[in-house]
Amino acid sequence: MRLRVLHHGSCFDGASSAGIFARFFRECVARGPVDVAFTPMDHKEAGPAIPPESLDGDVNACVDFRYTSDARLHWWFDHHVSTFQSAADEAHFRADQNGQKFYDPSAKSCTRFLARTVAEKFGFDISSLQELLHWAEIIDGALFESAAQAVELHEPALRLMTWVEANRDRALSERFIADVISKPLEEVVASPYVAEPLVGLLERHHKNVEAIRRLARLEQGVVFTDLSLEPITSVNKFIVYYLYPEARYAVTVLSPGKRMKVSVGSNPWPPMPRTHDIAKLCERYGGGGHPAVGAISLPKGEVVRARQIAAELVAILRS
Repeated sequence: MRLRVLHHGSCFDGASSAGIFARFFRECVARGPVDVAFTPMDHKEAGPAIPPESLDGDVNACVDFRYTSDARLHWWFDHHVSTFQSAADEAHFRADQNGQKFYDPSAKSCTRFLARTVAEKFGFDISSLQELLHWAEIIDGALFESAAQAVELHEPALRLMTWVEANRDRALSERFIADVISKPLEEVVASPYVAEPLVGLLERHHKNVEAIRRLARLEQGVVFTDLSLEPITSVNKFIVYYLYPEARYAVTVLSPGKRMKVSVGSNPWPPMPRTHDIAKLCERYGGGGHPAVGAISLPKGEVVRARQIAAELVAILRS
């Protein structure tokens, strides 16, 4: 049997969810050998959330990513409030009776939501996964003790977060997924395939801190940073709050790989309560996320459009 697992790419929560689902499927569902293939997914401005050709397994699962009404999607778990691209998709999910699709927008991480669901409904043993569940919840729920913890990256899990967000090697991604569900995180971060590139990634991270210190502008509680001309493909979203603890929101433009990205977030340690739903703001431009954090993807090269969207969002958040 061939199992295809689609998951949010370049994301600690997405990778952890994918690994846990694959292990659950092998231990509790399959009745024979399973060949598992993982596919990282990126959000796009237009088109189907999941391209039909991606659903090519005997069994197809999607975790930590948007819903599709394609009949070939057999299992699904998500927690993003912007998971449904249309009312028809949401209606399709609500009407589904197969008992293999689950959604909880109140969940902090898809990892813990998925693990808890399959433990309760299918008897999956999650006792050996507690470290991974703990850190996935902290990372995806932005439940860090402080901005310093999120930026200084002393804990193994936070270094793994940094690695997975920068990694674009599919083979290493699959190795990582297998490792985090079977080894202590301290052992995974010490593995040469993680530890060696991590040296450069941490150096780059420190340079990113300085780039944001140089380019960020704080006005009326909103930090705007234009990194579109910088050689930065991914950035720790908590740097702005580390540098500007008085900020309420942050809007960042960057150019990761084959797309433009406008990242929008709110301070997890706010000087004042959050008053905007970030996911709903991002949905206006084809993006999405959570009430506290979200993003918008645009085709590569659309710098002017990305800056325009960012300016509109900054104006809204300052009002």
